[in-house]
Amino acid sequence: MKKIQIYDTTLRDGTQGEGMSLSLADKLVLAKRFDRFGVDYIEGGWPGSNPKDLLFFKEVKKLRLRHAEVVAFGATRRPNTKASNDPNIKALLEAGTKVVTIFGKSWDFHVKAVFRSSLAENLAMIRETVEYLKSKRLEVIFDAEHFFDGFRENPAYAIKTLREAERAGADLVCLCDTNGGSIPHQIAVGLARARKSVRVPLGIHCHNDGGLGVANSITAIEHGAVQVQGTFNGYGERCGNANLTSIIPLLQTKFKLRVVSDRSLRTLTELSHFVAEVANMPVENNQPFAGRSAFAHKGGVHVNAMLKHAKTYEHIHPSAVGNRRRFLISELSGKSSVMLKAKELNMELDQTTSHTRAILQKVRDLENQGYQFEAAEASFELLMKKELGKYKNFFSVKRALISNEIIGDAHTKVGATVEIEVKGKNRSETEEGNGPVDALYKAFSKALAHFFPEVNKIHLTDYKVRVVNSQAGTAAKVRVFIQFQDEHFSWSTVGVSENIIEASWQALVEAIEYRLLKG
Repeated sequence: MKKIQIYDTTLRDGTQGEGMSLSLADKLVLAKRFDRFGVDYIEGGWPGSNPKDLLFFKEVKKLRLRHAEVVAFGATRRPNTKASNDPNIKALLEAGTKVVTIFGKSWDFHVKAVFRSSLAENLAMIRETVEYLKSKRLEVIFDAEHFFDGFRENPAYAIKTLREAERAGADLVCLCDTNGGSIPHQIAVGLARARKSVRVPLGIHCHNDGGLGVANSITAIEHGAVQVQGTFNGYGERCGNANLTSIIPLLQTKFKLRVVSDRSLRTLTELSHFVAEVANMPVENNQPFAGRSAFAHKGGVHVNAMLKHAKTYEHIHPSAVGNRRRFLISELSGKSSVMLKAKELNMELDQTTSHTRAILQKVRDLENQGYQFEAAEASFELLMKKELGKYKNFFSVKRALISNEIIGDAHTKVGATVEIEVKGKNRSETEEGNGPVDALYKAFSKALAHFFPEVNKIHLTDYKVRVVNSQAGTAAKVRVFIQFQDEHFSWSTVGVSENIIEASWQALVEAIEYRLLKG
């Protein structure tokens, strides 16, 4: 079985994306995780560009990675400079890696407009840099920057750059769609010509500016590339890099190529979310394979078909990539959706029961009022358990009030008082917060913790507000989603009201009810 090399550049190219920043500690923890997953090459950064990257190469040696090779990235020597005297080349060697990747211009336009040098000098820069690094007994990957743009405008010269790298001893030449504007046919033509022109193994590095980063990368593999470069979750400059979170499962499940172990593939979803968490970036719910919605079914017709066979609306089993099947509840749901959701929660229902009809009608009525349960599964579980008589009331709220809110004074703390009753015993607490919701939550959780200490182990992780009927102006209803997490799992609830504090309070109360019900 043909092995495809995975070359990750999340730690370097990924950090060039807007809003993306990784500390030294972040980069080290990700490198360790990528190695465990089975990534073949981990590009750690550009040691000649900043002190943090140089320090990374020093610290990463202490991790003793078992599988991956750490790669230092840099450019060819500068025009009219010896490779041995170039400070960036010196920094590459100081990184102390066994593998280096250098990029050089393969588009004549860039040579003239950016380097303001001759085409012959550019070829010399490629040749002499590769030769010098090979003389240091390093594995050298040459990234032919802007290859596909250059190939379209001056194919003869673009190919010359590849041949120059090959003659100098490059171990692999990677063809780069740096501007991300190529289409699969152009990738195929460029790969075919490159394979006829050089014998050195070829790789592919695509950006996603045309939304085709994954498709172009797959096309390159189909036409002979043996290495694919990209980032997890597609992070990177402008519209990002080719997304390894999609490329890896596509190659392994559709093309039956050897990429990582099946065991590693089953951790793909976890890895995708881990990378997003470390990078403090959101995970797109509709991301293929690893997104929460990748195997989520909402329409009644779809769900009904899924009851008969999963292949009707799933192209692979979600467990193959460590994801899970979800059935969403909304006004579009039919009885089949409710039944399947009940099955997920270990509750038995069938289409003929009055409970099934009542739950479905309740969902439709509430969603007509502005509720939405597909992103608040904890609220739906509470609704279902109340209908089935499986709900337990742990507490009742006697009062909740806000005080001391002065509009226009950013430094004013807001006060809140919450009084609850548990088994005939009352408890009242008053707390201050940065805003009314924060103050309410602090007072509420403090009162609850007197009876239920486990409340101290949960924390709020997300808070979203959406306007339901914007045409109503300032009288519009708002929908509030609140997400909580403890050491075991996370859950979301929803509240709706014309008053944002009331909607938030509904969601807060349900979130605590749900956690206590779980035990």
